[in-house]
Amino acid sequence: MEKLRTLRKQKGYTQQQIADLLATDVSNYSRKESGDVKIFDDEWEKLAKALDVSVEDIREEKTATVIQNLTFNDSSSNTSNQSGNYNQYCNIPEYLLENQQEYINLLKEQIKALKEENEKMKKG
Repeated sequence: MEKLRTLRKQKGYTQQQIADLLATDVSNYSRKESGDVKIFDDEWEKLAKALDVSVEDIREEKTATVIQNLTFNDSSSNTSNQSGNYNQYCNIPEYLLENQQEYINLLKEQIKALKEENEKMKKG
């Protein structure tokens, strides 16, 4: 994404300023700019407008290794569906999911034990 990076620097914008424009964090924008995370059409349009160029002038197609569409606080974005939910694509390693599931199971066991203890205390 050399065109985007070069033009951003020429216009004097920081990655933080552009990240704010896209309503994302600077690390996510940095990954977008380097081509590791996909830039979606609506984001290309925002970038082009901010940099005062056409989308064609900055758009470079590179297959991203991670696809993310995480919108945090952008009320002007049309990425939400009618129910207000956002489409999110995340690449989470399997071991993290397994670890979280184990933790959830542990918490469920603790809740069950606490409920039983609570019932015993109520009875007497």
